[in-house]
Amino acid sequence: MSKVKTILRHWLPLAAVTTLLCGLVYGSVQQSLRWGTNDPQIQMAEDAAAALAAGGTPESMLPVPQVEISASLAPFMVIYSDAGQPLASSGLLHGAVPSLPSGIFDYTRQNSEDRVSWQPESGVRIAAVVVAYGGAQPGFVLAGRSLREVEKRESQVEQITGLAWLVTLAGSLVIVAGCELIFLEKKPTV
Repeated sequence: MSKVKTILRHWLPLAAVTTLLCGLVYGSVQQSLRWGTNDPQIQMAEDAAAALAAGGTPESMLPVPQVEISASLAPFMVIYSDAGQPLASSGLLHGAVPSLPSGIFDYTRQNSEDRVSWQPESGVRIAAVVVAYGGAQPGFVLAGRSLREVEKRESQVEQITGLAWLVTLAGSLVIVAGCELIFLEKKPTV
């Protein structure tokens, strides 16, 4: 067997394990970052939905001040009627209340809650939690905030993991090749 084939035979399993481990690390950290993004919105939406179901007014649920969601990292809230019409909002997109896709209302109506990454326009991505509420005037509460900083962190994790993967692959190849060359049995010459 040639030296190259011997080196590859010993190195490829290490490369496969390295690739798998780096993928697992990246996936775990990325998901942890993304899941944590919903934490404030869950509390905001659930509290507002409970207050609205108990007879509170949509305007009294809103955090102040209003925010432009394409530019701000601040959390915001939108209260929608049962028909999906906005009733009150602390988040505006270019001065108007953003519209949600009707499928979100349908899903939330059946499941009481939905957690989505919502892109109301190109370049604006929102981590949104939508909660249905009952009472005399049922509807929906959306609590959201920008994903801009989380996506920057995800990109940094991707770069760091990618660099670690390449360095580990190169380092393991050098070690395997060095060991093979050092310990290669010399054939007696005739």
